[in-house]
Amino acid sequence: MSLTSNLPVSLNVQLGRLSLKNPILVASGTFGYAREMSAFVDYAQLGGIIPKTVTREPRAGNPPPRTVETTAGLLNSIGLDNDGIEVFITKHLEALSLLPTALIVNIAGKSTEDFVVMARRLDEFNPIQALELNISCPNVSGGVDYGTNPTMTAEVVAAVRQATSKPIIAKLTPNVTSVVEIARAAANAGADALSLVNTFQGFAVDWKTGEPRLGNGLGGLSGPAIKPLALRIVWQVAQAVDCPIIGVGGIQSLDDVLEFLVCGATAVQVGTANFYNPSLSSQLTSGLEKVLQDRGCSRVQELIKTVKVPKNQRKTC
Repeated sequence: MSLTSNLPVSLNVQLGRLSLKNPILVASGTFGYAREMSAFVDYAQLGGIIPKTVTREPRAGNPPPRTVETTAGLLNSIGLDNDGIEVFITKHLEALSLLPTALIVNIAGKSTEDFVVMARRLDEFNPIQALELNISCPNVSGGVDYGTNPTMTAEVVAAVRQATSKPIIAKLTPNVTSVVEIARAAANAGADALSLVNTFQGFAVDWKTGEPRLGNGLGGLSGPAIKPLALRIVWQVAQAVDCPIIGVGGIQSLDDVLEFLVCGATAVQVGTANFYNPSLSSQLTSGLEKVLQDRGCSRVQELIKTVKVPKNQRKTC
């Protein structure tokens, strides 16, 4: 007997005040400004697009080499290379606004004022449906400061909350003792959702020359290697903080998406996989719909946060 249901399935998800037609997003910094991916991606199949990070002023980024492949991952030190917010508005925003999916703009700043000024400027544009605050980049001076201190996290989220009417997503770093503490601060300050997580700080060296393989020395590790770590953080935060979560880290298959959902994520972002399988993100939606039908689920919410807590759970050393 087939267990497959022919009933219609809803993939709609809600991240605070942000509504998405499905939970599949693409991560900032891995999708360019979308036009680069037009030959590979059906944008209508995506829940949303997050272009590369925008800063208040132009940034040249870090010296090359900027990327190094590692075992099951990618180490990068791009340094938020971009032309600044005004060029983003004049050169990229119109084309992004025409895409048949939600547009979420990722912004980063060196100060709370930077975030506030950009949030106010972008609040003028209706096609932008939400802002993602990059308070977690490990590759720029001061880039991760806000995301490692709960007081500073709360300060910048609260300030942006006052500066914009748009939903706010706080993108957090895993490079802290307790992500739960930072996540709670962001949620209490007014974040509509949390992106968990940005890259893990790493290092690569050429032992023959003694030279670091990245021009900036340290970099951020992403890709399949970090998925178990990202899943652990999503699971821990979902148990402790009442705020929608976007799972990020090493997603390269439908099984990966489903693992993040059952651990407590409401949506996911595909990142590093875009570099070697650029069609992946738009292929995941139909697969997710079929899984829900096969399980007799009518909504994706029926899968979210259904992981079983281990009996006699103990803290690890």
